[in-house]
Amino acid sequence: MTHLVTLAELDEDKVTPGVLGFIVFAVMALAVWGLMKSMNRHMGKVDFKEAAEQDASGGGEAKPQQG
Repeated sequence: MTHLVTLAELDEDKVTPGVLGFIVFAVMALAVWGLMKSMNRHMGKVDFKEAAEQDASGGGEAKPQQG
């Protein structure tokens, strides 16, 4: 059995994320998916229709001067 370990050449300096890294990544991916689904639901409720423009005489907004 010891000769199999030497054949695999385990590198003690190599660091891998392992199971904990996978679980953290999966939880973050599920959180992002849930947030995107919630955002889409909220964006569907938003009304993007613009208000009708006011008349030029009663507009209240300053227009740039020409010249």
